[in-house]
This record gives sequence, C-alpha cells and structure tokens, in this order.
Amino acid sequence: AARAEATHDGMTLRLGARTLRFADTPGHARHHHCIWDEASAGWFTGDTFGLSYREFDQPRGPWILPSPTPVQFDPPALRTSIARLLQTKPRCMYLTHYGRIGQVERLAADLLVLLQGMVDVGLAHRHAAERHARLREGLLALYLQSLRAHGCAFPDSACAALLEMDVELNAQGLGVWLDRS
Repeated sequence: AARAEATHDGMTLRLGARTLRFADTPGHARHHHCIWDEASAGWFTGDTFGLSYREFDQPRGPWILPSPTPVQFDPPALRTSIARLLQTKPRCMYLTHYGRIGQVERLAADLLVLLQGMVDVGLAHRHAAERHARLREGLLALYLQSLRAHGCAFPDSACAALLEMDVELNAQGLGVWLDRS
C-alpha cells in the first residue's frame, strides 16, 4: 500500500522515455481513466471508447460499439469523455477489447450514433413488460442494422453469436441506468 499511488486527472507518469498522462473519463464507469501516450498520439481507453471486434473489420475499416455495462453508465458523461479524447487529435486508440484502431474521427462519430441508438432503445423499453428481454432484442437489432450499414455480410445468427455476451451486459447496463434515472 505504501508504494501504490491513486491516479488523478492530469497526473503524468514517466515510463522509460515516454510520459503518460491520465484523464478522468467517466461515462462507461465513474472510475475510468484513459491514458494519453504522446509518442504514439494514442489513448489507452479501457472501455470508454467502446469495443471493436476484429471479426467485424471490413474494407471500410473497424466497426465499434459502446459498452454501457453495469453499473455506472452515464450517456452525457460518456459523450463528454469521447469529446475530450478527440481534443488531442489522436492517431489511434488502444481499446481493451480488442486492440489498436485507427480512423478515430469516423469511429467516434459511429460510436456516438450507436450510443444514441442504445439510449433510444432503453427509453423505448423503460416500462416494458419483460424489459430485459426487450432491451436485448432492441440492442441486437440496432447492432445488426449498424453492421449491415458497415458492410458486414455475416448471417444474423453469426453476428448474434459473436455479440451475445455484449448484448447481455449492455442490456443489464441499460437496465441499471434506467432504474437510476
């Protein structure tokens, strides 16, 4: 414990020849920090900048989706955090799930569109009977529509299998958010 130091917004850390800077980036969760690496002009984003499965990469590039998993999803804070990350004009993002991505401006725009779609799904089913099932169905339909627009030709069943865990977790995250708001 004596050697541990809690990070804070604006904190810097030297790692070899690099200086890393921490940024408080709530939205996915209140405790999330992203780490700016000036040498690569990239952010290590945790789940703040969503997730991107390499299986869905197309000639257009990667596909991305937000991660509103339980329990601290906050859409306005997430939008603000994404805007904050973009202020540095990053060349890339290092996502926890899965790897380095470029095309940051396009992916940020796609991410924000899907974020709004997820919020809309949540609000549409806020008082629905069997709400969790309706949230799951709505999210899967939203993701499939986005994947089709991205150029993915996988059958719906293959996409659903790849996204199964995220659909479940994101439906839970929306449910907690709806209960809190």
